Amino acid sequence: MARNTRQSITRSLARWMPVLLAWVVVSALAACSSDSMSSAYLQANNAALHQSASATAQPMPFVVEPGASARSVAAQLQAEGLVKDARLFEAYVRASGLAGRLQAGTYTLSPHLTPVQIAEALLHSRPASIALTVPEGWRLEQIADGLRASGVMDGATYRKIVETGDLSGLDADAPDRYSFLEERPSGATLEGYLFPDTYELLVDQATPEALVRRQLDTFTERVLPRYRKYAESASKPLTLHQALTLASIVEREAGVDADRPMIAGVYLNRLAKNMRLEADPTVQYAMGFQPQTGQWWKSPVFLEEYNKVVSPYNTYLNAGLPPGPIANPSLKSIEAALNPAQHDYLFFMAVGDGSGRHAFARTFAEHLENVRRYQGR
Repeated sequence: MARNTRQSITRSLARWMPVLLAWVVVSALAACSSDSMSSAYLQANNAALHQSASATAQPMPFVVEPGASARSVAAQLQAEGLVKDARLFEAYVRASGLAGRLQAGTYTLSPHLTPVQIAEALLHSRPASIALTVPEGWRLEQIADGLRASGVMDGATYRKIVETGDLSGLDADAPDRYSFLEERPSGATLEGYLFPDTYELLVDQATPEALVRRQLDTFTERVLPRYRKYAESASKPLTLHQALTLASIVEREAGVDADRPMIAGVYLNRLAKNMRLEADPTVQYAMGFQPQTGQWWKSPVFLEEYNKVVSPYNTYLNAGLPPGPIANPSLKSIEAALNPAQHDYLFFMAVGDGSGRHAFARTFAEHLENVRRYQGR
C-alpha cells in the first residue's frame, strides 16, 4: 500500500515538474524583462529626475502608510501633484536600492522638489507637523481669531499672552532672550513684534506659547540685526518701538512694494514739520471690531467719522506717532521705515485704478489736484 502511494506521488511529480520548471523560467524571464524595461525607461527619462513637478514652493503634507509599496507611493505622489511620472519615480527608487527603505510617516513636501529630492526626503520620516500662516498686516486679534477658527490651538490663550505680554516660561532657557521687549512703553502689548510668516510646528507641540516663541525668535533673527545697523548709522534714529509703529502704518497703507519707502518718507516728513500724520489705518485700528461686517478694519472710513473716534491712536486728532504698532508689519515695511525714500512729499492718495499705487504731492494744492484727477472730485 505504501509502495503504491510512493509510486503515485513520484508519477505526479514527474508529470508536473516540466510545468513547474516552465513557470519558474517564465517568471524569471518576466522579471528580467521588467527590470530591463524599467532600466531603459529610467535611462531615457533621466533628465526628468532633476525637474520639479511645479514652480510653486507651497509646502503640503504627504503621508506614507505603513507597508506601502514603492509603486503605491509613486502613484500617490503623482495623484497629489508632487511628481509628474509615477513610473519614473518607481523605477528610480528601485534602481537606486531605495524602494525598501522608504519610511512610513508624515512628511512636508513641495511640488518644487525634484523626484530625486523627494525620494531622499522619504528616507527620513519625522513626527507629524502642521503649518500655520500668520498674514502680513494682521493685528493680534485677527491672528487669535484665525487660530480659533482653524481649530489648531486655543486662540483665546494666544490673545491673552500677546495682549498682556506675559512671557512666563517662554524664555526660561535664557532670561534675556527677549530683552528688546523691555524697551516697550509700560502696558504695551506684543503688537508689531509678532512676526508674520509661515510656521511649522509639531502637532503635539502646537501650543499658543510655542507659536509666540517662534514669532519672537524669528523677529529676533530677521528684524533686530537690521534695526541695530540702522540705529548705529542714523543721526536721530527712531526707537525700535517707534520704527515698528511707523512700519505698521506703512503696511496697512501700501498696496505695492515700490510705495512702501515713499509712504514712510511722507510720514517722516510730516513728523519733522509737526504735522499730524492723518493716517486712515490708525483710525480703523482705534475703531476696532465691526460687528456688522465681522471685520477688524472698517472699510470704507469716511472723513466725517474721524473726529468722532476719541483715541490716542487717532492721528487725525493727535500729533506724532500713535502709542504703538497698529498691526504686525512685514519685513518689507520694516525696511521701508528704516530706509525711507528721501523726498519732500507731504501728501499721498490711492490712485484707485486697482493697481494699489498711490499718487504723491508736495503741497495741499497738488494733493487736491490729484484728488480731482484720480477721483473726479
